[in-house]
Amino acid sequence: MPAPALDIQGLMDQLKSALPYSHITPDALEQFSLPKRTVSLNLPVRLDDGSVRMFAGYRTVHSISRGPAMGGVRYRPGLGAGECEALSAIMTLKHAVADLPLGGAKGGVDVDPQTLSEAELQRLTRRYTSELVGLLGHHSDVLAPDVGTDEQTMAWMLDTYNEAHGNTQSGVVVGKPVPLGGSQGSKDARGLGAALVVQRLLADAGESLEGRSVAIHGYGEAGRSAAAYLAGCGARIVAVADALGAAQADTSFDLGALNTHQALSGSVAGFGAGVDSGSFNTDDLLALDADILLLAYDHSTLHAANAWAVRARLIVEASNRAVLPDAEAILTGRGLSVVPDLLASLGAVISNYLEWVQDASNFFWMEEEVMGALERRIGAAVDEVTAFAREHGTPDLRTAAYALALNRLSSAAVMRGVYP
Repeated sequence: MPAPALDIQGLMDQLKSALPYSHITPDALEQFSLPKRTVSLNLPVRLDDGSVRMFAGYRTVHSISRGPAMGGVRYRPGLGAGECEALSAIMTLKHAVADLPLGGAKGGVDVDPQTLSEAELQRLTRRYTSELVGLLGHHSDVLAPDVGTDEQTMAWMLDTYNEAHGNTQSGVVVGKPVPLGGSQGSKDARGLGAALVVQRLLADAGESLEGRSVAIHGYGEAGRSAAAYLAGCGARIVAVADALGAAQADTSFDLGALNTHQALSGSVAGFGAGVDSGSFNTDDLLALDADILLLAYDHSTLHAANAWAVRARLIVEASNRAVLPDAEAILTGRGLSVVPDLLASLGAVISNYLEWVQDASNFFWMEEEVMGALERRIGAAVDEVTAFAREHGTPDLRTAAYALALNRLSSAAVMRGVYP
């Protein structure tokens, strides 16, 4: 059964449950449900065979009440305006939870990037950026990588923007290559951030990662960096899955051998050195009896149709909306715990902010300085959310994170007032 599409309504229903723990009104929440703007784009792109194909593109700016909008650009088949609007609202909430002076944005193109050549992807990227160039800027709307895009995509976007303006403003795009103003350590930030959140929450409960079994759905850049940190803290990585397959370990993976196999073959599927590869698949991984299930692929991984099979005690939402509301109700009803995306995926958000700050000052930090700042800010966010949950008696961390974010957004909106 295909995963349900992502829309704004499920998010709004969850935010309403946070209202009793916040000081904002239902009317203010209704305003939050509407983005500042959504732009729909028709993108003609010439393919390698000389034909012209039309692509649908989108860019939503949700809020600028706390600062310029920042958010990812995703290339995903089936992408629509509703998904961009929901994800842009989540970006607004994440920036508020992390207490960053930024608003939320999200955009992208309805395309499977695997079906295009590199030259076609570059032409699509440049067309998308050129259509938005008048709306983008270091102090207005900042682009970041997301599903289906990477630092090369960001480099093309930066160059297109700079060519249009005749300058070298690097802060309009984050997640860039280091030689173009990117930040040290940014590739590892999302996965490392998820691992740091788990470690902090366990420490808060008087526990550690030592000996914990971990299954990772989404063994890409984020999954690999999370696995490396968790394994370094004594956890056992017992199963992984990427877009093409899955693999299970007898006791724990040799991550070096696993990563080499994935790099050479294009997938973790079929990895057999010391593991039972067999017919193990993604559904098996989601149902594995593990201590921790880390979700680092995309939204809607867990939904009503598969949540009943999950047995992991702690589900870590390292991707936006990886656990849909109906799935979370099932999981929590069974006594399982969910670490929400507003905490578990803060690594990339904070890393992008740090890059944006460095670009503004044209002063760049060493990797250890970036990682230190990332760890401190993640630790502060986790501590603030858990303290809010205890003080206000929220039923879970998601409700606490939403209420804390809404309070900060409301304070900024009230201070700004309403334009006559």
